[in-house]
Amino acid sequence: MIPFNIKQLETFLLVATFGSFRKAAERLNTTQPAVSTRIAGLEEALGTKLFERQSSIVRLTAEGQRLLIPAQRVLRVAERLQLMASSLSETSETTRVLRLGVAETIVHTWLPDFLTALKANYPLVDTDIVVDATTTLRNELMSHRLDLAVLMGPVLEYSIENIEMPSFPLVWVCSPQLELPNRRKVTLNDLMQFPIISYARTTRPYSELYRKLTGEFEETPRIFPANSLAASIKMTLNGIGIASLPEGVVQDYIANGKLRIVECEWHPSDLQFTASYSSEPSNPIAERAAKLAACVAHAYAARTDKLRPAVSQPTKAVGR
Repeated sequence: MIPFNIKQLETFLLVATFGSFRKAAERLNTTQPAVSTRIAGLEEALGTKLFERQSSIVRLTAEGQRLLIPAQRVLRVAERLQLMASSLSETSETTRVLRLGVAETIVHTWLPDFLTALKANYPLVDTDIVVDATTTLRNELMSHRLDLAVLMGPVLEYSIENIEMPSFPLVWVCSPQLELPNRRKVTLNDLMQFPIISYARTTRPYSELYRKLTGEFEETPRIFPANSLAASIKMTLNGIGIASLPEGVVQDYIANGKLRIVECEWHPSDLQFTASYSSEPSNPIAERAAKLAACVAHAYAARTDKLRPAVSQPTKAVGR
């Protein structure tokens, strides 16, 4: 029997995932002929044809479909063994790279804690970080250009694993200079007297806010969507309008009096995040990093909960 190796199985799974020899070659940082050679060697070792090649389209044969799950299991075990060996070796010559994508909310909250914990637990893992909107992060994850994405999830695809993160409560905040009705809770109509600063148009919070306001009022709401949290915070600090922002992001501004909470009869739903990664092909580093991210995020949420009574003072949040 002709032997085959892990590299051939890895190549087989990537070709099956992408449906393309060229894309598999790009992911492996090798040439398309090298990929073809590996697949041909695996087919010769197994004595069967694994792919049907039709111009630029590559499809699994029936024999290839039967090999898919066993190959995934073998590669998963091999990758875990390799990760364990790398973690135990202080002189390993290879450094793994985690391609991490995060939403901006995470950057302003627990990302620094996570990077510190990741370096402490996996010193041989380097991190390439992309900060972008959830829609972009999802596309990059599905295209295998990211190993792990922390985004407004979950990502409902069979090949994606999602680990739930603690939610982020959204609060209404404004500059102390804004004049609001002097009562404990303001109404949506009160808020409509000012521009409403929100997340970008393509996000879930913006859609929910727009549907609520257009459903309640005949007049068109003045919503200022911002593509970054930094821009939203800047506009709010400058008194341009009232913003719906994560409490964890603005708690320092509230504590030092630069912003105040506006208690309203309605507020948007909490932001729900997941740490999402592809399980096909398996990626033990992404899986472990996602679980570590969940631990760090829960620890951050616990600290934030302890601070909340100190910063959320409704009696000072509604006017002068």
